[in-house]
Amino acid sequence: MTGVALGIDVGGSSTRALAVDAGGAVVGRGTAGGANPNTNGPAHAAAQVLSAACTALGERPVAACVIGMAGVSTMKDPAVAAEFQPVFELLRPRLVSDAEVAFASGTAAPHGTVLISGTGSIAMRIVHRARDATSGGFGWLLGDEGSAYWIGREAVRATLRMLQSGDVLGPLARSVVSFLPAEDDQLALFGKLIRAVNREAPIRLARFAPLVCEVDDPVAAGIVERAAQSLSGQAIAVHDGGPVVLAGAVMRTIVGTRVRELLAGREVAETRDGVLGAAWLAAVDAFGEDAIPPS
Repeated sequence: MTGVALGIDVGGSSTRALAVDAGGAVVGRGTAGGANPNTNGPAHAAAQVLSAACTALGERPVAACVIGMAGVSTMKDPAVAAEFQPVFELLRPRLVSDAEVAFASGTAAPHGTVLISGTGSIAMRIVHRARDATSGGFGWLLGDEGSAYWIGREAVRATLRMLQSGDVLGPLARSVVSFLPAEDDQLALFGKLIRAVNREAPIRLARFAPLVCEVDDPVAAGIVERAAQSLSGQAIAVHDGGPVVLAGAVMRTIVGTRVRELLAGREVAETRDGVLGAAWLAAVDAFGEDAIPPS
């Protein structure tokens, strides 16, 4: 098949496209603004995808295109699909989830599991480089155990319990309340923390996750252990052979270190740049199983 394989990694803040030839060589790159239709609006999102794609392609024809994004099911909404019609007509893409792209960026294996823990969390079994089964991924309100949001929420909850009971604050609790004005009375500080957190979007709790992963504190250690147990449990629930690819910012912390320990005996790989995964999937579609992964 003539032409190039085009991979596009769609994010809420940026969109990147990579064009590769049959030999795995990168022949074009493109970048644009955020293009997740849930957060950026479908019209704007479609325009950003086209901009990144056209820059990467230049005058080259498309042999195959894969677009990876979180919340890919949004494309089933007729209103969103209508705005993306120019993208579909020009690129004829295969739409996949960010988890499938993450798996492909970490391994050339066709089967395995990907475990993601960033702001949210999910585990997905991959068969023939496509989604087969999932565990977790319910979102911040209903789940996302082990995610940055969950870890941050647990840190605040533990701090509130200490403040409410009058216990001496440990290193983690002191770090959590450090952004508040100084207050001698713990019950007053308890109320201030509740009000401060509730004034913000719930997902902002994720900002407390680094405190848990960096401070030397038995309460923090307990949260880390529970996060790692939950995440490894999600992966094991769907794993059926092949490598386990770890992805997301939380996996680059002490939580990820513990997850690796809990997955001992299984092949564990690290995700790379998501756009490489999208381009690799497109290359397999265009040039077959013998296509060379881009690097």
